[in-house]
Amino acid sequence: MFTHVMVGCADKEKSVAFYDATMGALGLSGQSHEGGAFYRSPEGVMFGVSLPRDGNAATYANGGTIGFKANTKTEVDAWHAAGLAYGGTCEGEPGPREFGEIPVYGAYMRDPTGNKLCAYVMGDAAK
Repeated sequence: MFTHVMVGCADKEKSVAFYDATMGALGLSGQSHEGGAFYRSPEGVMFGVSLPRDGNAATYANGGTIGFKANTKTEVDAWHAAGLAYGGTCEGEPGPREFGEIPVYGAYMRDPTGNKLCAYVMGDAAK
């Protein structure tokens, strides 16, 4: 459905360090660019963080959340711990989530700029 998702950042170095750590916990590495970095999934979908091209301050979506796929509960835990260690703030500790009959395990946090993120594993791997 998506080719990529891009969020703005206020501090390139702090944000790239945060995303290098959190994406690394999900098994993804980044490629730096002048304004920030991109992270590519094995399926070819990209996530990027960058200083806004228009030069205005970065802002985050009110009510918006960006969710990342994890393969195991251990990856969700590592993602959350890495984010907190690199300037993120907790919005929901790792644990089971209500999602109908499908088992779900996830965690929420905000990046150093305030973008709301989550990492989820679903199905049997979430049990």
